[in-house]
Amino acid sequence: MACSIARATDLFGDAWTALIMRDVLAGVTRFDDLVHDLGISRKVLAARLARLVEEDVLVRERYRERPAREHYRATEKGKDLFPVLLALMNWGDRWCAGQAGPPATVRHLDCGRDTTAVPACAHCGEPLTIDNTTQLPGPGGRIGPGTRVLGPLIAARRPG
Repeated sequence: MACSIARATDLFGDAWTALIMRDVLAGVTRFDDLVHDLGISRKVLAARLARLVEEDVLVRERYRERPAREHYRATEKGKDLFPVLLALMNWGDRWCAGQAGPPATVRHLDCGRDTTAVPACAHCGEPLTIDNTTQLPGPGGRIGPGTRVLGPLIAARRPG
C-alpha cells in the first residue's frame, strides 16, 4: 500500500508490539522480564520479538554464555520509534489518564525538566497541527488499495 502509515502499522499496529518497544526502550530487555512485565504469553512474545528482529527494529545479543542468555536492544530503526511512542503517550495522558494523572513523565536530561513531545516544523520550529499543515503528493505516492480516495485528494493539491 502506498501509505507510510499503513506500512508502519502493519508492523507496529498491535498493542503488544508497541508495549514491547516501550519496555525495551525503557530498559526491560530480557525475555523473561518482558513476559513478567507485560503478562504476555511466551508464544506471542517470541513471535513479536522474532518479527522485530527480522525487520531490524531489535537485535538479539548474548549477555551470558553459560547458561546461554540473550537480551534485546533497539537498533537505530527501533530508536526512531521513540517519538511515535511519546506521541501515543501524550495522547493517552491527555485523554485517558483520568484524575490520577499520567502514569509516567518524561524528563529531558539535557535541561533537567519534565517535558512532553511536541511535533514541530523541522525548518521554523513552530508546532505542527492539523490546522496549519496539508499533505502533498510524494515521490512514492500512487493510487491503489488503501489510497483510492485519499490518493486523488492529495494529488489534487500538487503545487503549480
